[in-house]
Amino acid sequence: MESVRIDRLKEGEKISKIVILVNIVLAALKALIGHFSGSIVLITDAVHTVSDSVTNFASWFGLKIAQKEPDENFPYGYYRAETISTLFISLFLLFAGYKLITESYSKLFTLKELEIPYLALGVSLVSSIVAFFISRYEEEVGKRINSRSLIALSQESRIDIFTSLLVFVGVFSTYLGIYYIEGIVGILISLIVFRIAIENGKSSVLSLMDISPSKDIENKIKKIIEKTDGVEIFEDLKLRHLGPFITGEVKIKAKKHLTVKRSHEISDKIEENIRNEITDVNSFLIHVEPYEPKEQRIVIPVNSKGGIKSKLSDHFGRAKYYMFVNLSEGEISSTSFKENKYRDKKVRAGLFVVNKIITKKDIDAVLTKSIGAISLHTLRDNLVGVYLTKKNTVKDVIKSYNRGELKLLEEPTKKLGKESVEKRLE
Repeated sequence: MESVRIDRLKEGEKISKIVILVNIVLAALKALIGHFSGSIVLITDAVHTVSDSVTNFASWFGLKIAQKEPDENFPYGYYRAETISTLFISLFLLFAGYKLITESYSKLFTLKELEIPYLALGVSLVSSIVAFFISRYEEEVGKRINSRSLIALSQESRIDIFTSLLVFVGVFSTYLGIYYIEGIVGILISLIVFRIAIENGKSSVLSLMDISPSKDIENKIKKIIEKTDGVEIFEDLKLRHLGPFITGEVKIKAKKHLTVKRSHEISDKIEENIRNEITDVNSFLIHVEPYEPKEQRIVIPVNSKGGIKSKLSDHFGRAKYYMFVNLSEGEISSTSFKENKYRDKKVRAGLFVVNKIITKKDIDAVLTKSIGAISLHTLRDNLVGVYLTKKNTVKDVIKSYNRGELKLLEEPTKKLGKESVEKRLE
């Protein structure tokens, strides 16, 4: 993911370099022809193109700085350099809009014939065509790498298309002796420049203030978390823009019996799915806390159907029945029994019980006196907690469970001798 992030920033840096060079060439060409033709509007447009080069330099500088690795002074990286450069672009746009509107107003009263008008018309037309391709290229790359500064520049380049056409119309109207048309259109274009500058400036300021991304992205992340096995509930989802990327954090609650390793696996899975689904996400921090459900579903292997007085079976896979106990805030709300049709199997009876009876019932915990390795690990893989007990009746084992007296099994009891089991229960 880190290499992908760097590649995206380098791609943005590359296009900024290209646009800077193209704008410098265009500005020089406009200035020269404007000088020799006597076209004030071409000279003004040359100045505007130079300001484009300055804003492109700001974008390039921001994307270049954003590639730097986090260090002691900037542990979260330099990504905000790109956002800051976008803010400067907006300020330059405001300045360009001001210059355009003042120059356009003056054109309402300017009367001056042109020298070499065809050359002036040609360069303004070429400038418009170049601005069109630059705008499309900037917008395409900007959206692909999620660069706010490149998207802002593409919008400015789109304005350059119209300003260049404005220059063409102005030069042509001046050539025909109609001097006021250029000024009227120029004022309208200046208002568009102001609008885009304000929108981009607002977006940059909000990003610097850690505004949350769109609701669409937030909802996608919520769905990913909800679909992840092991997550009971989640809260405090926080997202923010960090330059061209998105960072976030969330607090998830998982079953209390899960090991640290298993909890990390769940959080890693969430982060992996989020990054695969939303490539703009650069980092996502997940806090895992134990979940204490009000409603629980417990399974206990028993030898008879005697309600809460039922005797526990000494062997998980060979029990005659499995008692399903629904707990509501620690109190038994309902019970049911399921006959063990696999108890006479010669091998792996417990595995059949787990796969055919228990895992299909959305069980929270199994309370048993003994269990084999395969059954234990299969239950744990299905996020079912397995607790060891030496109590003889369902009533007593439920009391011990509610008091937190039962020990969570991490190893199968069948690998331990009787003395070892008794020792673990002390």
